[in-house]
Amino acid sequence: MTLATLKSFTEIPKGLSPLLQAMWHDHQGNWEASHTLAQEENTKDGKWVHAYLHRKEGDQSNALYWYRQAEKDMPSISLEKEWEEIVNTLLEKE
Repeated sequence: MTLATLKSFTEIPKGLSPLLQAMWHDHQGNWEASHTLAQEENTKDGKWVHAYLHRKEGDQSNALYWYRQAEKDMPSISLEKEWEEIVNTLLEKE
């Protein structure tokens, strides 16, 4: 699967990892579903997704906490670019 393919789905594709499901939900505008999935993943990637979601929400202090947990700096790139970076990283691990 590619980034463009994931973006093109109007229904959640079967077989996606929970974190890719979270990113798909976020792309569809469903922050709550995305956040719920991210919270359940106690991995560095899960913490990264969680951080991104709080950054998107505008909760900078919470985002900073989760970026630290993911061992990442809060990026200065756009949310869209970070979304793509996260998805590409997750797709490489599939």
